[in-house]
Amino acid sequence: MGLARPSLARTPDIGFWKLCGSGTGEGFTPVPNTAVYAILATWPDDATARARVATSPVFARYRARAVEAWSVFLSPTSVKGQWSGQSPFSTGAGSSSGPLAALTRATVRPSVAARFWGRVPNISDKIGADPNVVFKIGIGEVPLLHQVTFSIWPDERAMAAFARTGPHAEAIRAVRSEGWFKEELYARFAVCSDMGTWHGVSPLDKLKEAA
Repeated sequence: MGLARPSLARTPDIGFWKLCGSGTGEGFTPVPNTAVYAILATWPDDATARARVATSPVFARYRARAVEAWSVFLSPTSVKGQWSGQSPFSTGAGSSSGPLAALTRATVRPSVAARFWGRVPNISDKIGADPNVVFKIGIGEVPLLHQVTFSIWPDERAMAAFARTGPHAEAIRAVRSEGWFKEELYARFAVCSDMGTWHGVSPLDKLKEAA
């Protein structure tokens, strides 16, 4: 993944970008999964995003070496916080109704990393059992300390019902009261479209089935 940095930096029209690894299972573990990687990137518009992901050499190299590749295209609707000292997402006039994606990113303080990861299995089990979640994965820039969660939901009601109850709500209270994070960012996106497959299908097919 590290070797992609110069190529990504030279990619026309790319804005903020990050290279991330993942954990085992669905990513919500501190044990690295050397088979699954993620590239997050911002673009000036949807057409440019689709064109660059489809044709840029760095993305083509990854697809050539991959068993499977999936890209999801999103439009930011709300964002709070920073990522590496930056505000990476510009919100527009996109609608926040309908299917949405939620991204949380945090730099975990080393002194509380053990407590943070002690909470994660319960949250992972809970989200895995939620019939409303369309897709979820845990990724990160640096194992144990720089973590990202990404999930897709059919609507805001379903996401809020998960976030405000159980292990997730308890973890959020601990984050606030004990100051677990040095830096954090929370963003929501309207789900626009996707390209490719995940485990042989498009995860967004679940949204069509729900509709």
